[in-house]
Amino acid sequence: MLYLTRRQGEAVIINNEITVRVVELRGRTVKLGFTFPTGASVLREELFAQIRAANEAASRSAAVLDGWGAAESTTEERGDTP
Repeated sequence: MLYLTRRQGEAVIINNEITVRVVELRGRTVKLGFTFPTGASVLREELFAQIRAANEAASRSAAVLDGWGAAESTTEERGDTP
């Protein structure tokens, strides 16, 4: 992880496309401003974690269903009755 010190009004440029600027400092709170390409996805960390967990759960469910469907079609292909 990269740690930088910036003062109010100062910025960091990432990949010549993304600007992160310190807009305001108030006590222990820092307000940041972002400039980025229109196609970029920007999410708060907690929202990103929720989406990732939901996607992983859906992926596991799909894998279980795929396995169930494969077993069913194999039984049908052999002519066995379930």
